[in-house]
Amino acid sequence: QVQLVESGGGLVQPGGSLRLSCVASGLSFSAFALAWFRQSPGRAREFVAAIGSGGRRLKAESVEGRFRINADDAKNTATLQMNRLISEDTAVYYCAARPFRPSTNDKDYEFWGQGTQVTVSS
Repeated sequence: QVQLVESGGGLVQPGGSLRLSCVASGLSFSAFALAWFRQSPGRAREFVAAIGSGGRRLKAESVEGRFRINADDAKNTATLQMNRLISEDTAVYYCAARPFRPSTNDKDYEFWGQGTQVTVSS
């Protein structure tokens, strides 16, 4: 069975950094696109960043220049490096996967992790 397990969330001050990890199992990692979405209470799920099986990256304008998604095929792990965090980044962050091509639409993703909480506060 496919499993995606996120980790790395926590409490951080504005301007700080966090690195989220998504460890995948039960799928051919190199043939899948991995993505990060986030959701706050009362808000719709929001696209953050994605990386395809060929290395193509997609990123939301709200995090451009601050967040970076990477994939490590040897470790079956996708990471989200988050720098210069602001309060608006506070959300539960979810890892998602779909075959080959990345997408900004959450409906395109078949597999999801349980989420990890990121709180940016002074």
